Parts: sequence; structure tokens; C-alpha cells
Amino acid sequence: MPETLSPQQARKLILHAQRLPAGRQTTKPISATLAAIEALGYVQIDTISAIERAHHHTLWNRTSTYQPQHLEQLVEQKQVFEYWAHAAAYLPMSDYRYTLVRKAALQSGELAHWYPRNNKLMADVLARITAEGPLMAKDFDKDEAVIKRKPADWASKPAKRALEYLFMQGDLMIAKRANFHKVYDLTERVLPYSVNTSIPSDDAYFRFLITRFLSANGLGKASEIAYLRKNSKSAIQKELNAMLEEKSLIKVTVAGESYVTLTEQLETLERPIKRNKLHILSPFDNLLIQRKRMQALFNFDYLLECYVPQAKRQYGYFSLPILWDTNLVARMDCRVDRKTKILHIHHLVLEANLQKTAAFHLALQQSLTAFLIFNQCDEYVLHKTTHLS
Repeated sequence: MPETLSPQQARKLILHAQRLPAGRQTTKPISATLAAIEALGYVQIDTISAIERAHHHTLWNRTSTYQPQHLEQLVEQKQVFEYWAHAAAYLPMSDYRYTLVRKAALQSGELAHWYPRNNKLMADVLARITAEGPLMAKDFDKDEAVIKRKPADWASKPAKRALEYLFMQGDLMIAKRANFHKVYDLTERVLPYSVNTSIPSDDAYFRFLITRFLSANGLGKASEIAYLRKNSKSAIQKELNAMLEEKSLIKVTVAGESYVTLTEQLETLERPIKRNKLHILSPFDNLLIQRKRMQALFNFDYLLECYVPQAKRQYGYFSLPILWDTNLVARMDCRVDRKTKILHIHHLVLEANLQKTAAFHLALQQSLTAFLIFNQCDEYVLHKTTHLS
């Protein structure tokens, strides 16, 4: 019979796997940042800058000594690289070979990119980078100006499309960023010589996806592991069954739902959660990516409303979920005014499940002190508070 976990135990398992809260730090700050990326498997990159960007925000929540320059340094040291997880992300270099499956599928045409390929333009772009060294999309603007009245597909920066296609299929890597703009170079000039570049077998690949997901997320099911990986669910389920048979995985049930977990992860249930620690999370935090999962396991219905027309927003443009103890108990819509160095909390919404509000506000005040420093602000202004019933 599967082991039964209470919802609170399930959340505890998940939060320990997610390093929320982070454990005691015993290594150098940049080593702690690398360890966090390796534990999570990826950190999503996002361009929204209402507050500090998502990739920095996610890592700041996992290590107390995190500094934004760590990512730049780790890319330069070739210990992390940019590629695609469920979205654009930083990944540990140790996982590089498992990106080759997607790259090979794009090269062969088995997997379609989100726009048509232009083989001639891709060849021209690759030739320029081969000859000239690392280039950004804007370095091709002059070429595009010459032919801007040519076929319609040139109207939306085709060189940038070619760069992205070459990047996604593995011919190029992002060597660094300059003012957040990608700098592309040949893969063989970026990739460390020691990295394994053999394409894993199907069994090895799906086993990697399962192990990586569960080690970072505590427990899961085939549909969650296959999230945004087209036509992979049945293959993942097959490998899950094999791993259950060999007892490297164990079945658990939570509120009548069936999940699997790595056998060794149940040991983390013996470790306490720091109940007074509060986390202000990014909307793109690894914990929150799968909204249905958050609804099922945390009873938290979350939608990032920056993509919703203003008139239809309920909580605000950039509402940050707040984790306290093992529950998501609030959300606050924030924006930094960088000229005045003020963090504007336009709307703080307390969930109906929030009890002991005095203790919560004390924990929030303590976390806001650190959050201000992280966002290079001197003070905050709270404009509105709502307690849902």
C-alpha cells in the first residue's frame, strides 16, 4: 500500500527539496549559489523588472549571501549555462548533455521551433560569428537595414530569429550577457572540454527527468514531470513504473491523490521547518511554476496578473506570493521606484487561511528589511491591505 502523507507533510517534503528555507550556509557565497542552482535544476530567467528580476529573486530566497553578480561569474567560469527548461533558464553545466535531446530533435525537424527556420540566413549568421567572434542581435541590425524592404519575414528581426534557432539547436551558446543582452558564440568556444556531449538514451533521459524533478520538488506525478514536454508523459510513466519496481521510488498519497517520491526523501520529514521564517517569492519561483500543483498541494490559487488587462486584475500587476511556515498565506503587489529608492506595496492581500496575523506581520516586517536591501531600496510604502474572508 502507498504511504499516506498529510497535506502538511507533503508541503514539508516539497519545501525541504526546494530549499525553503535555505539550510545553514558553510561554503563561499558563490559556491552556495551554484549549489542552489544544482539543487533546483534550473532557475528561470525573466525580463520583468517591477522589482529585482526573477532569476536573482529565486536565488536570493535560497542563499542568504546571494549577489546578482554570482550568475555572471558562474557563466564566465562555465559552471552554469543558459538554455531552455520549461522557459529560458540558467542550468548547471553538469546537466548539459541532457539538453542535447531537445537540440537533436530541433536539428532533425522532429521538434518544431515557434517560427520557421531560414537555413540560408542561419548559415550566414553562423559564418559571421565563426569569423568575428561573439556577437549580439544588434550587431546584425546593419545587415537587416540593407534588406528591410525585402520579403516580409525580414520585418521582425530575422537575424535574431536565426540566432535563437542556432542557439536552441545547439550550434551557439550564450557566452555572457551585456546589459542583459545575449552575447552568442560558437558552442565549441564556450563549452568546457570536460563536459560529456554524448546524447543519452531514451531510458537514461527520462530517468534523468524523473530524478531531477523529484529531487528538486519532493514528490510528483508523471503529468507534472512531463510539464510542457510534448509527447513525453507515456514514456515518463513507463520509466516511473520501472523505478517503482526496482524500489528507487515509492508511492505516496496526499488527500487521495497518488504521487511518487525518491525513497531517501522521506527522511526529510524528520527535519523541522523554521516556522518563523517568511519568504517573499517571485511569481517565477520554481515552487510556483505549476499552478495546478500549487492549488492541489498548497490550496493556493495563483495567477500572475501582469498579463491580464488592468480592469480585470484582482490583486495587482506583479503580485508576489508569500510563504510562511508551510503555507502560502498572502500576496503583495510590488513595484520599485528606482529614482526614489522606495518599494511600493500597492496591495497586500492576506489569505483566508492566515491565522495569528500579529505574528505574521512581525515575520513580514523582518523579511521586508532584507527585501528592501535586495531591491536597493531605503523604505517601503504600504498603500492597501485586504484580508480575504
